[in-house]
This record gives sequence, structure tokens and C-alpha cells, in this order.
Amino acid sequence: MKKVAIIMGSDSDLPVVSPAIEELKAYGVPVEAHIYSAHRTPALTQKFAKEARDNGFGVIIAAAGKAAHLAGAIAANTTLPVIGIPVKSSTLDGLDALLSTVQMPSGIPVATVAIDGAKNAALLAIQILSTGDPTLAEKLDAARKADEEKIIKKDASLAI
Repeated sequence: MKKVAIIMGSDSDLPVVSPAIEELKAYGVPVEAHIYSAHRTPALTQKFAKEARDNGFGVIIAAAGKAAHLAGAIAANTTLPVIGIPVKSSTLDGLDALLSTVQMPSGIPVATVAIDGAKNAALLAIQILSTGDPTLAEKLDAARKADEEKIIKKDASLAI
């Protein structure tokens, strides 16, 4: 099975990406996390991105706040799917990171989830990997069915 990389711009992003790590592990997807900065370690970031496919990765998740160029810097150096997680900062509540992550030039796509949306980033990575892995697809189908059953149960217990 292909691995998923989670790249953080700073160690302060670890609480934000932890739900993604947990979700990937729950599905049995191998995951590695690293700290690279688009601005402070551009050569290391580029090297990681260029070698990711050969190193067994199938998807890269990149989390960064403020200027949030990390996902774009990675996407510019690989053709693997890149999912950006804009991280909420104290300055503009994550709007700056959202716009920096989602506004990519034509030809360099970055899928972007909600601000601090790590769980959805993991699920999107799992969905991407599931296109070539029937076991992951079955796990996703089962999880969706379980979510549906929870809502039906809650609806049935609603007393208004």
C-alpha cells in the first residue's frame, strides 16, 4: 500500500494534523509526518517532493498557516496528489492560509480542505488511494454506512 506523507510548516501545526494521522492509522494507511518549510527549508522541501513517489508515497498532505505556500511548493515539485490544510493563525483566523493554499496557478493543482480540516484531508487521501485498493474502498463504504445509521438513529430519537 502507498504511504501518505503529512508535511507541516512548523511543529506548532502538530495539534492540527493529529486527527489526520489518527484517521490514516485507523484505516491502516502507512503515514509519515515531517516538518519542512517552503520558506525556511526550501531545498529540503523540494527534495522531499521530488523523491516522494520513488519513496513509496501516493498522496502528500501539507499543513501551513499564514502565507501557507507549503502545499504549492510541494505540488510544484511532484505530480502526486497534494492536499492542503490551511491552518488557522491568530492573525486572520486562517483566511490568509486558505487563500494562499487554494489560489494555485493553472497546471499546479492543490486540493484544499477547510481551515484546520485535517480529518477530511486524511479521508480524501484515503479515497484517492482507494481507487487502486479495494480493501480501502470497502472500509470507506462501511464508514459511510455507519455514519448514515448514526444519523437515522438520531432522527428516530428526535422528540419534538
